[in-house]
Amino acid sequence: MADTSAPDADDASALDPTDKASAPDSPDEPAAARTSGNRVFDATNRFIQGVEMAAAALFALLFGIGVVDLAIQIAESVPTGAITDPNTVIGFIETGLLLLIIVEVYETVVAYIEQSDTRRIVRLVIYTGVIAMVRKVIIYRTSEYNSADGALFAAVSYTIIILGLVALLYVERSVGSSLAE
Repeated sequence: MADTSAPDADDASALDPTDKASAPDSPDEPAAARTSGNRVFDATNRFIQGVEMAAAALFALLFGIGVVDLAIQIAESVPTGAITDPNTVIGFIETGLLLLIIVEVYETVVAYIEQSDTRRIVRLVIYTGVIAMVRKVIIYRTSEYNSADGALFAAVSYTIIILGLVALLYVERSVGSSLAE
């Protein structure tokens, strides 16, 4: 009669081919090399995370300096009456939008640090692009170009880029929501 009893705990690990702890080292990958490789990987990973955190801190610092600078610009323009000049107000809006771009870049760096899903990072990059292009449109002046053709080319380029970013945002939101389900 054949023995149909279950193997005891010691025999179970020997029968399980997926048990990595009991598997002997393969001749192609010695334990010392694998450990050395892991140490190099861990060190480079810590370095990258440190650089990412330094970049995030730098963007936070830039944002803080920018907010203080904008407040000083506004405070200086009030007593002189320059606050009523449309070009001055457009300058404030330009600075404010630049600050929003800095915030979006900061959030992108933080998303990398947190190792967020790629969709979130792509969405942040698209938002940053939209804000940057809106900023370019707001400060767009035909007088800054040598010819009417140059101004028209810039305006058409801005339009194409904005339409492309809006299309990307639409696709990300419509397709992205179906991917999450």
